[in-house]
Amino acid sequence: MGRGVFHERWPVRVLIIVCLLGGPAYAADSSEKRMDDATPRDVLDCRYQRSDGENIANEWFPSDDLFQPLLADPRQPQFFALWQSTQSRNERTNANIGSIGIGENFGFFTRRTGCNGWQISLLAGIFAQFDLDASNSALINVDFNVGVPVTWRHGNWSARLRFYHQSSHIGDEFLGANPGFQSIGLQFEEVDMIVSYDVQKWLRLYGGGAVMVNRQPVTIDRNTAQWGFEARTPTPFGRSYGFGLLSHPILFWPLLTADFKSVEEQGWHINTNLLMGFDMSRVGTFKRLRILFNYYHGYNPYGQFFYSQKTESFGVGAYFMF
Repeated sequence: MGRGVFHERWPVRVLIIVCLLGGPAYAADSSEKRMDDATPRDVLDCRYQRSDGENIANEWFPSDDLFQPLLADPRQPQFFALWQSTQSRNERTNANIGSIGIGENFGFFTRRTGCNGWQISLLAGIFAQFDLDASNSALINVDFNVGVPVTWRHGNWSARLRFYHQSSHIGDEFLGANPGFQSIGLQFEEVDMIVSYDVQKWLRLYGGGAVMVNRQPVTIDRNTAQWGFEARTPTPFGRSYGFGLLSHPILFWPLLTADFKSVEEQGWHINTNLLMGFDMSRVGTFKRLRILFNYYHGYNPYGQFFYSQKTESFGVGAYFMF
């Protein structure tokens, strides 16, 4: 009879044991879920967000920066792939040009309160242009940049001071197709400074200049003036309008930005680079993708053509930030 009772009650006993063992696990899962829900989904990125935090942070290898990159500066170290229909205003010729950029600022050390403070970094960049009309998409030119930027922010004000080296090299295929081209062996060290002010949450203005401290050829004039603006919507699209169905929605910012450079060697001619399109990011990550249409008018911004070739171009490209 006792054995029969045991057989009748063993499912209840098993259920009790399972509840005792499974209860804490379920509670832990619920707790983790609540913690995840309580964790902010927006990651603070001082390039695009502002915080006046109270705690002073000294940090090695910060993942962000205090100065927002100049997106429309053709020589901003960044990752991009760009197609342009380009007209040489000297020879009145047209070409399809592919441009790529590989580069970034790598933060070494920062001391900040929230997003106010200073940071020292290392910059490295490669800028290459290819003739897409050639059968082998011949390399035309490649520039190599390396340097040290120091950035600073206080409230709506920010600044960047850089010392960097650039060397430029003409592609072998280009030289083979243009035997009369004379390379000037361009390389230089330059110090530049840009000061930026966020007028509103949606508008940024900046300006500054640069001076070459060493250059080859030595006959090149030293000075450059630079200014520009960036405008984007104060709030992104995507939290509502259906994109919020995703656990981490994709956010879209319409973007318009322009960079202007006036170079002494070019007789202070104003070079204009205009970009417009969309800046996209996923909530909770630093990664950004930008699809931007491009218009450029002025001297060729790259390599040994910078002081001689006037161009006008239209194009579209993808820009990446990690």
